[in-house]
Amino acid sequence: MRGITLRWLTLTGAILLAAYLFDGIRVSGFFSAVLAAGLLGILNAFFRPIALILTLPINILSLGLFTFVINALMLKMASGVIAGFDVYGFWTAVFGSLFISIISWALNTFISDKGRVDVIDLRHRGGNRWS
Repeated sequence: MRGITLRWLTLTGAILLAAYLFDGIRVSGFFSAVLAAGLLGILNAFFRPIALILTLPINILSLGLFTFVINALMLKMASGVIAGFDVYGFWTAVFGSLFISIISWALNTFISDKGRVDVIDLRHRGGNRWS
């Protein structure tokens, strides 16, 4: 449960940072960002796999670039439901979803399934050996 909460908070932070950096993304407050992160997580868990399967031929032809459009649609859907979270424009949604995905992925790589922050400490043992 702690891992889900930390991932939710990292997604919330990514949404708040995207709202700060992109003019077309507006968040009225922290609570709106928390709700948007929760809804975005639910949409990505349930509807994104279905959308990826349905658009598989287009995704193959575009060499996977159509996935950015699907991510943008998920972000626009979340902004349509949550009051206080607005995304204006298609390209803002594309670049905002790309930014949110990268930041969320980068922060979530440090969180284990049990909700702890894991860091790997490697020491050079000489030659090509690390442990």
